[in-house]
Amino acid sequence: MYTFSINKTWFAFLGFSLVLIRLSFAQPIFVGPDQELTSLKMAIEQASDGDTIIVKGGTYRESPLFIDKDIVLLGYDQPEIDGESKHQILFVKTDHVVINGFLFSNAGLSHTSDNAAIRLDGVKGGEIRNNTLNNNFFGIYLARTEGVQIIDNTIRSNAQRESTSANGIHLWNSKEILVSNNQVIGHRDGIYLENVDNSEVTNNFTEGNLRYGLHFMFSNDCLYLENTFSKNGAGVAVMYSDRVLMGNNRFVNNWGSSSYGLLLKDINESKIYNNHFENNTTAIRMEGTNRTVIKNNRFIRNGSAVRIMANSINNRIEQNNFIDNSFDVSTNSRRTNSSFRQNYWSSYTGYDLTGDGFGDVPFHPVRLFSLLIERNENAMILMRSLFVDILDIAERVFPVLTPEALVDEQPRMREWKL
Repeated sequence: MYTFSINKTWFAFLGFSLVLIRLSFAQPIFVGPDQELTSLKMAIEQASDGDTIIVKGGTYRESPLFIDKDIVLLGYDQPEIDGESKHQILFVKTDHVVINGFLFSNAGLSHTSDNAAIRLDGVKGGEIRNNTLNNNFFGIYLARTEGVQIIDNTIRSNAQRESTSANGIHLWNSKEILVSNNQVIGHRDGIYLENVDNSEVTNNFTEGNLRYGLHFMFSNDCLYLENTFSKNGAGVAVMYSDRVLMGNNRFVNNWGSSSYGLLLKDINESKIYNNHFENNTTAIRMEGTNRTVIKNNRFIRNGSAVRIMANSINNRIEQNNFIDNSFDVSTNSRRTNSSFRQNYWSSYTGYDLTGDGFGDVPFHPVRLFSLLIERNENAMILMRSLFVDILDIAERVFPVLTPEALVDEQPRMREWKL
């Protein structure tokens, strides 16, 4: 089911090797305050396919810049290209362009032209590597692209409102994109994907973004591995997509009245494995999620660990660790078509007389109080009261209101070593 993968080491070696090959076969064009050629725009105009432009440190206020040739753009001592809070900065409309080692600042706010620091449209191949982007409307914007790599960039802004901010990395209608080892801080969405297939988002760090650390819709057969989503409005929203593989990520401190670590909405045939969820209002919220496996994850000190709606069916939640969550599982219905199996629950008080490592008494993870909150959120004020403790004890002894089918028949007695 998951056939797409990317060897990041090979891609990095290949990209660096191509730059060296170009440098060895053609005399580079030098641009800088102390060079004969001081204008970056003029250097691009003079360049031919296959040329390399080396830009020395300094500030260049020549945007918008357009690249329609297959060139390598290398920054030495991190030259700054300044959009002066008015313009889009760099627009690439040809294949295999490399942009490496620059500071892009102040791409202007616009709701009609989607101004970006770096924009690629309708191209195949290319690399955006080792750049710093500060205070831009959109950071990196890819549309109708294929086979582009976005690696080792630092993308920062200071977004105050969603209406006047945009996304750090924005991908639309593209495929086979690698987004790896980037830091994205302070935008509307850290990383946004729409209609993006067979792509990989790996080892990125997103923090302090207003809406989502990662937001993707209508994007199938994608891998999301080893990322960290921290202190965003919400961690990750996965919507209207199939065959998503999400593993070894960290969802931490995504906290707020309607926040969550991971939202799964209208998702099918996917796998969520070996992730770490800690201190989120809701770790995973599942709406219309079907035939998905949630396995080998750690849920620690969340408000709700797994919140599964009645329209989610045929999911398997197994071999996870649920530790010190206010609610391990919550739902809006007494019926469920998903299964829980061999999870560790820190709130389980059963026993194991057979010594096989699993409890002899089934565990019902849905508290009666969580059902009351679903119907009346104001009941949360009673959260730590003796009355609620008595309700939960009574429901465990004589379960009549909590979902009969939502039960772990083999609760694990000790934590899984994940």
